[in-house]
Amino acid sequence: MGFVGELRASSRLGVLVGGAAASVGVIYGYDLSNIAGALLFITDEFGLTTHQQELLTTVVVIGEIAGAIGGGMLANRIGRKWSMVLVASTYAVFALLGALSTALPMLMVARFLLGITIGISVVVVPVFVAESAPTRIRGALLVAYQVTTVIGIIIGYLAAYLLAGSHSWRWMLGLAAVPALLTTILVLRLPDTARWYVMKGRTEQARQVLRQVEPEADTEAALAEIEDSLRSESGGALREMLRRPYLRATVFVVGLGFFIQITGINAIVYYSPRLFEAMGFRGHFALLVLPALIQVASLAAVLVALVLVDRLGRRPILLSGIAMMIVANIVLIAVFMAGSEFGGALTVFGFLGVLLFTVGFTFGFGALVWVYAGESFPARLRSMGSSAMLTSDLVANAIVAAVFLTLLQSLGGAGTFAVFGALAVAGFAFVYRLAPETKGRGLEEIRHYWDNGARWPAPLDEGTHR
Repeated sequence: MGFVGELRASSRLGVLVGGAAASVGVIYGYDLSNIAGALLFITDEFGLTTHQQELLTTVVVIGEIAGAIGGGMLANRIGRKWSMVLVASTYAVFALLGALSTALPMLMVARFLLGITIGISVVVVPVFVAESAPTRIRGALLVAYQVTTVIGIIIGYLAAYLLAGSHSWRWMLGLAAVPALLTTILVLRLPDTARWYVMKGRTEQARQVLRQVEPEADTEAALAEIEDSLRSESGGALREMLRRPYLRATVFVVGLGFFIQITGINAIVYYSPRLFEAMGFRGHFALLVLPALIQVASLAAVLVALVLVDRLGRRPILLSGIAMMIVANIVLIAVFMAGSEFGGALTVFGFLGVLLFTVGFTFGFGALVWVYAGESFPARLRSMGSSAMLTSDLVANAIVAAVFLTLLQSLGGAGTFAVFGALAVAGFAFVYRLAPETKGRGLEEIRHYWDNGARWPAPLDEGTHR
């Protein structure tokens, strides 16, 4: 049965959970790209230097780090649902604050606060989906979050293009409040996850949610499995993640989160107008619509990943995507080494290099980050594990956002993409060595993989699984 058929066969609650996660993805994606367009006009109005442009881009990532650090604790304390409500509602407020900013310091404060809400969301959403979605479509719904993130990026670029003629950067930033308010309304209709209810001793509510999520499953058996899992875990604090058997899982998710961003994808998203200028493109259409077209191709790639993730498996998709990024870096190095005067075929190859880089990222890292963030830890550690992974991801994101324009000016395009290429090779080796194949495994079953020294317990370690 295909993904659409599986979705139709799933419970109404499962579909609503996917819809809620999807709407948060649109918000996150829009925020990633709208600053790229707005920055062209904010720079003119406020007279920003290169360093100030990097600082304005980076401050939201610093806020995301703060949000990710606290996101796991917040999700455990007030629940996955109310954390998402808090994120969406406050995001709308801070988006409007940014749009009304009269000076750079006010805009930076608004962007920092927006970053906090986004940081919480990237921790809570994968946990919420992983714990609420039916097993047979869990991977696909987690990838669907990336689908809507890409859609949000496309909308952000197109909105920037449509408003570019009037230099209306305030509208570019303020429009983000609309999907945030809609998301708040949607999430308010949902219950929290069964696992969170069990963690809080609210067993009857957990039982009701399990019946809604998978009506055909044995509710009492699923409830007993969750309770057994929680009893067998000794804490749920950071110290639990830093000792056996979960130390290896922690190394994996923290390393994966770091490689996802340090390889440079958000340099492309944040600064694509500047990068295209360096390759000889001119005009609002080229600087804002071409990045949107790249994201359309990227959307096609993630849709393919969505179809394949629960069929082909996690590892083949992830490794294939990283391999495409490595090839794209080689193409971009060659393009920039070919000469400083862009035009004709050279500019076309530069565009194709950026296209392949983005498609490779979205197919591999972009699609699978949310899957592994939601699957890699047992229930009590899941939100903390997601928090650690996304914090690592965001630290790397901040590094890239803070130095990309400077690297482009000092090392040139060839040197910059040589650095990204070397990091992509290191990321491929890391994933090949440590990433488990979790296709078709239940969340509680995955816990035993780490308990068993990163091997599937016999007889499941035989065959194709790592």
